[in-house]
Amino acid sequence: MDTLTKYLAVAAGGAVGAMLRYYLTLSGLGRTAQPFPTATFVINITGSFIIGFFLTLVTERIPINPHVRLAVAVGFVGAYTTFSTFEYETARLLEGKDFVYAFLYVVLSFAVGFGAVWAGIILARQVEGVPVTSRLADEYWRGPVTERALERGATAISQATGIESMSVDDEDSK
Repeated sequence: MDTLTKYLAVAAGGAVGAMLRYYLTLSGLGRTAQPFPTATFVINITGSFIIGFFLTLVTERIPINPHVRLAVAVGFVGAYTTFSTFEYETARLLEGKDFVYAFLYVVLSFAVGFGAVWAGIILARQVEGVPVTSRLADEYWRGPVTERALERGATAISQATGIESMSVDDEDSK
């Protein structure tokens, strides 16, 4: 039964993502800056941001139902963005000898899409009031906990409280 609900979650997210993609393709974006495929470009950039933001948020900050994660990351974003359309539109630009647009489309899609993923990751990590749940993310932002850091913490505590502490190493040296 759990497998069925996972498939249904992906299907539901995919339906929303596909409909939004279709809507944006038919909107004014589809006719902007012809022959440059503006609608697909905007869809892929916003999809890159969404996946970067969402997966970082639910991996590092907010525990979420795995079915919701599948619905958004696999279903919605998977149906909303598409690499195959990007490839096809690039091929059509090259066929039409629009080499400059083809080059711009490939380079900008990669560079701006990559930037959008990072923007989503950074924004998700800046969400205030939500604790970090991932040890990897915690180490990334605070640095790894090392023996020296623990010793500094113990020294600071002993200075603040007036209580001296002794480490195992101190006892061995006596």
